[in-house]
Amino acid sequence: MRNAVTTEEKPLKPRPALKLVRTNHLNRDEWLKVRQGGIGSSDAGAAIGLHPYKSPLALWMEKTGRDAGLPKIDPNDETSPMYWGTLLESIVAAHYTRRTGHKVRRVNAVLQHPQEPWMLANIDREIVGASDVQILECKTAGMNGARLWKEGVPEYVQLQVMHQLAVTGKQAADVAVLICGQELQIHRIDRDEEMITRLVELERQFWGYVASDQAPPADGSDSADVALRALYPQDRGQVLDLSQESGMSAAFSDLLAIRQVLADNILLEAQVKQRIQQRMGEATKAVFETGDVTWKRSKDGTGLDVNRLLKEQPELAQSYCLVRPGSRRFLVNG
Repeated sequence: MRNAVTTEEKPLKPRPALKLVRTNHLNRDEWLKVRQGGIGSSDAGAAIGLHPYKSPLALWMEKTGRDAGLPKIDPNDETSPMYWGTLLESIVAAHYTRRTGHKVRRVNAVLQHPQEPWMLANIDREIVGASDVQILECKTAGMNGARLWKEGVPEYVQLQVMHQLAVTGKQAADVAVLICGQELQIHRIDRDEEMITRLVELERQFWGYVASDQAPPADGSDSADVALRALYPQDRGQVLDLSQESGMSAAFSDLLAIRQVLADNILLEAQVKQRIQQRMGEATKAVFETGDVTWKRSKDGTGLDVNRLLKEQPELAQSYCLVRPGSRRFLVNG
């Protein structure tokens, strides 16, 4: 009997990205319109629920054109991290070259995955002539953002870069981050096929929500709260009977139970705090084995006695009337 001969199949080499559209002459609105047609690399973390500032629901609203009521970042706002990130990108890239010797160049195009047309990517720089790394991602982190980099590249940035590697077929990327304007860190991220497979699967699920025009579940984040308020800013006076929907009734029961646990913990926290305050008396600080607390009097402040002012000069109420738009309040009775 002849022995069967088996040969190990070589993995298929990833195909290069397609150039969907060149960005040389696109203005910001045109560029955003192109991005609306797919999931970009900076969307990756939000699409799968792992972005610290943006929820899948908020991203879905952007992709489906429902984001008019969401807060917008002004690209010309000099207090915005995005403004300084854009301004300092070329400086970060130049110092990356100075530090590593790798030459870089811009890629003035929105790139598209060869098999998944909804997967798009913009890369900051292409690294030229290096065998071990092909993409450069430039980042800046101020005082608030620097905490996210204490343990290395934040997860949402890793996902952004892995998305870029998936779209382009490249093998590795460097992330150069300028910390607080004075410390340049360089981190290498290598292509991980298992991670890419899972990322594409989860992104495809999110894109299914966009394609079907069905909102993804809210995830409990502040971003999702803002998104819901923007999506449903008005109530119409309708009474919705959910008593026969077992899933919603269970959710309401869970809400009541969780609120009771929180109320019990708040009361317990107040009791423990007051025990320490009572022991401190007039002391400013108390030191324990594992930390300390302070109990200080704040400085006296000044304010305007509005009620007295309007009582003595009621005509000012009409002259300086300010209308504040109302917002929906979620009240629980049970």
